Amino acid sequence: MGRPRSWRKTVVVGAGPVGSLAALYAANRGDEVEVYDLRADLRDTGVTPLNFTKSINLALSERGINALRSAGYEQMLEEIFETTIPMYGRMIHTKAIAGALKEEAQAYDVHGRFQRSIDRNELNRRLLDKLATMPNVKLFFQQKMTGGDFRAKKAWFEDLTSGRPAPGKRAPEYEVGFDLMIGADGAHSAVRYHMMKFSRVDFSQEYIDCLWSEFTMLPNPNSNYSDGFQISPHHLHIWPAGSHMFIALPSQGGNFVCTLFGTTSLFSQLETANDDTFLKTFDDLFPGVTTFIPPQELLRQFRSNPHLPLINIKCTPHHFSSSVVILGDAANAMVPFYGQGMNAGLESVRVLFETIDSAKDAQSRQEAGFSAQAHLDEQIDWHDPEHCLAAALREYTHVRTPDAHAIADLALGNYAEMRSGVVSRRYKLRKYIEETLHKWLPGLGWKTQYTRVSFDNERYSEVIKNARKQGKVLDAMFNVVGVGAVGSVAFWLWKYTRVGRR
Repeated sequence: MGRPRSWRKTVVVGAGPVGSLAALYAANRGDEVEVYDLRADLRDTGVTPLNFTKSINLALSERGINALRSAGYEQMLEEIFETTIPMYGRMIHTKAIAGALKEEAQAYDVHGRFQRSIDRNELNRRLLDKLATMPNVKLFFQQKMTGGDFRAKKAWFEDLTSGRPAPGKRAPEYEVGFDLMIGADGAHSAVRYHMMKFSRVDFSQEYIDCLWSEFTMLPNPNSNYSDGFQISPHHLHIWPAGSHMFIALPSQGGNFVCTLFGTTSLFSQLETANDDTFLKTFDDLFPGVTTFIPPQELLRQFRSNPHLPLINIKCTPHHFSSSVVILGDAANAMVPFYGQGMNAGLESVRVLFETIDSAKDAQSRQEAGFSAQAHLDEQIDWHDPEHCLAAALREYTHVRTPDAHAIADLALGNYAEMRSGVVSRRYKLRKYIEETLHKWLPGLGWKTQYTRVSFDNERYSEVIKNARKQGKVLDAMFNVVGVGAVGSVAFWLWKYTRVGRR
């Protein structure tokens, strides 16, 4: 993009979507960038992911799109869009009292905005392809970080390109120097582990009582939908079942990537059940799934695919001095129930580099509301690039930590909504009132929490504050006058909006 070379050598650990985007941002600013990843290059055919399964299919929403757009490559973004499938809302699958299967569509947004279903590896490939064209970027795969000295700004890696060493042996190790290290190496981050030896990191890790397993719903050439999709390709499909749920996201080629989420007791029950009991339990909980995935294929996939845990990680600070910062799951791994894990990670890249850019001069710091001077212990020489970077990283932690913690909490809360709330009368009524006020009386500032999270760039911590304010008002209405009276309010809103439309 014609930027001059900077003074920095930036090392990125982790070549997933978040690490790749971070490398792209750094390269755009003229840094000499090196990217190290434990995995083989996923662009090579036949590469198997480390956990021997594909990731949960991802929903790309406004925050992630904004971060990709801000990288400055419109053509790359358009190419990414071409690999996505728009999802305009949820499709809820239940069974009527009489036994008939039911589908109920619930739009995501009153203005018709949508999320994009995307294959994680496809997005990753596009970013890596762009990095591979840049003269100031080098990519290194099958490299394991084994140590880091973040005062001396050195790290050590093992070269695994010749395969894993025999028991008792070690792969060749070498040293890498850097000015800034960015850790985007996932929930079990090596960068975070070594950073915690230098920085007093408050760290919490929680495995929730939920396991997940992936399934594939293949296309049917006799389907009524294009490309053989068996069910609507423009919805996120949910089979809610109280403490469990089954979901399906559309994928290129007519497939759906499906995921079973359930308690550990449900998985234990299914793992030990015979074929008939397994299928009966599945049909009782998720009616209609075996219509789209043949029973024996459902059994085969459940027994052959991994059953994996879900982890929630929070930590602070996200940096040490001017030498290292962690992003994405390395800093704040979350459960996938808001579809924000990747989007939040990509947004963190944008926020980080905007903060670094803002630290460069007094006017930029003032315009960005830069607060680093107010909470730094040491005196900053703003003319010293290293001092300036240290201040920027500290400011980033100060700004980003509450948002990272907020979206982790929101994701946990949304699990209850997806597996049971979406079928409740109270949920539907509240959603209707909030969406109607948002569309027809926008001056009131009312929006659903989902809209604030998925279709805005409002800070996650502010989303929680605003949603709580609205919730208190609506809860008071429900508690004081009852659901029936609130339903009357909804009716008059409907009458008012009809007049407005005319």
